Amino acid sequence: MQVVNLDELKRDGRLWQGRRNTLAADHVLPSGWAVLDELLGGGWPRAALIEILSDGHQGLPLLLPLLADRRVAARWLVWIAPPYVPYAPALAARGIRVEQLLLVEDVSAEQSLWAGEQALKSGACGAVLLWPGQLQTAQLRRLQLAAEQGDCPGILFRSPRAASQGSPAALRLRVRPAPLGLEVEVLKRRGAWGNARCVVPLRAYVGGGDVLR
Repeated sequence: MQVVNLDELKRDGRLWQGRRNTLAADHVLPSGWAVLDELLGGGWPRAALIEILSDGHQGLPLLLPLLADRRVAARWLVWIAPPYVPYAPALAARGIRVEQLLLVEDVSAEQSLWAGEQALKSGACGAVLLWPGQLQTAQLRRLQLAAEQGDCPGILFRSPRAASQGSPAALRLRVRPAPLGLEVEVLKRRGAWGNARCVVPLRAYVGGGDVLR
């Protein structure tokens, strides 16, 4: 008979507890935004698939402190099929080591998913950012498993229309512009309730356009 360790399941966020919980420190990566860390139970899930749903790729500024984090930046930062070219001076100004950035572009939808899966499970990447088109649940599940295998967060930027589709991702957020920054709504968080929200105060919010040109 298999013995289930409930404490371990709680730390991993794999046990739904019916209230907001904080994940073990070694299972999250601080977002760099205190209000967002509070919402997410300590930060971004470390080895998991994260979906950010928004119009116009508005969630990218939320990720910039993570990409500048030394624990993440020591490995490759892979950007796959971004809608615009990353602007190196703006990224460097945010503390991101642009020499660690690996850009994959001019690829088909199928090739971008293959690249994302390989990068996630390689164990060589600190974060993998992917701007996919439509995805099937089986494809999402493969990316989630690859993120777990490679101990790497995989971030998907998707349309709000994807909210109606079920997903195995550990975290799903809907992001909208707000007067003081970005409103972040939790659609799904593994091991906790959804529907919580906060406003992340971005001092110079421009929709990520300053780092994508």
